[in-house]
Amino acid sequence: MTTTEETRRVYGYADVPGLMSLMTGDEKHGPAATSTLDVLWVLYDRVLRVSPERMDDPERDRFLLSKGHGPMAYYAVLAAKGFLPVEWLPGFGSYDSPLGHHPDRMLVPGAEIGSGSLGHGLPIAVGTALGMRAQGLDEPRVWTLVGDAELDEGSNHEAIAFAGPAGLERLHTVVVDNSSASHARPGGIAARFEAAGWSTRTVDGRDHEALYAAFTAPHPGRPHAVVARVEPKSV
Repeated sequence: MTTTEETRRVYGYADVPGLMSLMTGDEKHGPAATSTLDVLWVLYDRVLRVSPERMDDPERDRFLLSKGHGPMAYYAVLAAKGFLPVEWLPGFGSYDSPLGHHPDRMLVPGAEIGSGSLGHGLPIAVGTALGMRAQGLDEPRVWTLVGDAELDEGSNHEAIAFAGPAGLERLHTVVVDNSSASHARPGGIAARFEAAGWSTRTVDGRDHEALYAAFTAPHPGRPHAVVARVEPKSV
C-alpha cells in the first residue's frame, strides 16, 4: 500500500453535508440539491455497481442524473466516493472549475451525461437501456434520477409509455418528489408509471433502509420506478 492510499480519507454519509458546505458559489437551486442527498448516497454506497476504477468498464451500472440543475449533493457524493478530488469542491461554479452549475460529462469524472435541462435524462436512460440490450449487456443496470417537476415535460411521458411495453427490466428511475410539480396526477406519481406497465415503490426519501429495499425490489420483465418523497420545496 502506498503512502497516498494509507492516508486517503474514507468519507461517510455524515461527511456529505460538510462537503456540500464547501461549495459556496452562487447557487440558485439549493433545495434541488438537498432533496436528492439521501437517494444519491444510498445508490452510490449500497446499490450501484460502479467505482472510480470502473468508470470505463462496459459492465458497470450507469447512473444518469437528470435532475442536474442542483448538482451540489451529486458532486459531494462523487467526491466522498473518490470519483473526483475533494479539493475541487470550493471552486464550484467558478470560471475555471470543472464543477459547473450543470454537470458536464466531459469534465466531471463519473458523470454519464451532461444534464440540467428538464426532461432529458429519462429518455436518454431508455435509449441507454435499449443500446445495452442490443449489445448483449444483460448485467449492467441503468439508473436515472428525475425530479417530480420534470414529469411536467412530455418527453418523460413518451419515455415512460415506451419503456413498459418494451420490457426494459434493466431500467430504473428514481423520482425525488418535493412537491414542486405544476400539475397533479390522479393516483399520484407512481400511478403514471404503473399505467405503462412499470413496477413501482413509493417511500420516504430520507429513510435509507426504505430506499435500499425499494431500490433492490425484484421486478422481473419490467422497468422499475421508485418515488422518494421528501419535504416540500418551500419548507
